Amino acid sequence: MLNDRSTPLALLETRRSAKARDMVGPGPTAEQLERMVAIAARTPDHGKLAPWRFVVVGDDQREELAALLHRALDQNQAEAGPPHHAKADQFARQGEALIVLLSAPVRGHKVPVDEQEMSAGAVGMNLLHAAHALGFVGSWLTGWAAYDPTVRAAFAQGAGERIIGFFFFGRPGQPLQERPRPGLDSIVRRWSPPEA
Repeated sequence: MLNDRSTPLALLETRRSAKARDMVGPGPTAEQLERMVAIAARTPDHGKLAPWRFVVVGDDQREELAALLHRALDQNQAEAGPPHHAKADQFARQGEALIVLLSAPVRGHKVPVDEQEMSAGAVGMNLLHAAHALGFVGSWLTGWAAYDPTVRAAFAQGAGERIIGFFFFGRPGQPLQERPRPGLDSIVRRWSPPEA
């Protein structure tokens, strides 16, 4: 066990992201990834639109992902040099499993696109919680690749789809350190109704 997961609250209180580049195996099996996706899809979804999609990148596809990132750098970032390409190689090969989460809003529906995209964000958080509950660590990354038109075109099928993030999973290669969290007094306030 990576952390105390004996109660649902302990699970929520101990979830922690890990650096994808530090992850080690074994990673989630195909069955565990499927279970994680099924859990992630149990998210608030106004209108039952399922405005999100999952793309699993197999271990045998990491070289192709690296090639895609190199092509995107060459096509869209004239200033990209060898260090950028080296980082793209590392990005494509890190973690023990990779799921790309897409926002796929239904345009023209009465449910606003903003709400649909928030649902996609909730899916991402559920995906991280599911990984943690199964004994893995996760990392939700975006970076330039999430916004690059060449990369987006390789993953998106619909015109309105876009990448919400690259979700890497594995086991921590080193002990996880708790990061500073904001004090509740700095992020919570009591509502003050406006004067009539």
